Amino acid sequence: MKQKAFQDFYPDQLSHCYGCGRLNPRGLHFKSYWDGDESVCEYTPKSYHTAFPGCVYGGLIASLIDCHGTGTASAAAYRAEGRKMDTSPPLRFVTGSLHVEFLKPTPIDTTLVVRSRVKEIKGRKVVVTSELHAGGQVCVRGEVVAIQVPEEQLDQLL
Repeated sequence: MKQKAFQDFYPDQLSHCYGCGRLNPRGLHFKSYWDGDESVCEYTPKSYHTAFPGCVYGGLIASLIDCHGTGTASAAAYRAEGRKMDTSPPLRFVTGSLHVEFLKPTPIDTTLVVRSRVKEIKGRKVVVTSELHAGGQVCVRGEVVAIQVPEEQLDQLL
């Protein structure tokens, strides 16, 4: 993708998440982007991300939906405020709740595509719904309730 990912805008001190942190050398480096009113994240699992032969481990899928959901919440909050993602103060979110519904086994030998929509923005809470597609089929649905980290707590980290 030519555009910067949501996660590329996170300040260095907030870029070490195992799932989406660009500065975590052992991390998964999930990247999320806008595609109109939806956000999208593509990830190709490695052979060792297996649950059983031919299928992706559910924990990886949950991590993907989680990180993509909180990234989408952050990007949506900036949009709602009419701000660019590189402006201060940073808007960062953590997971308040994560619901993952596994509809069918997810094949490991293909790129996983997560498409998400913002369901609700209310105060410090953003609700993001997601579908994970593999091989042209919806294999997983998820919902993340993301909570904005208060500015005073972010100040302690920055």
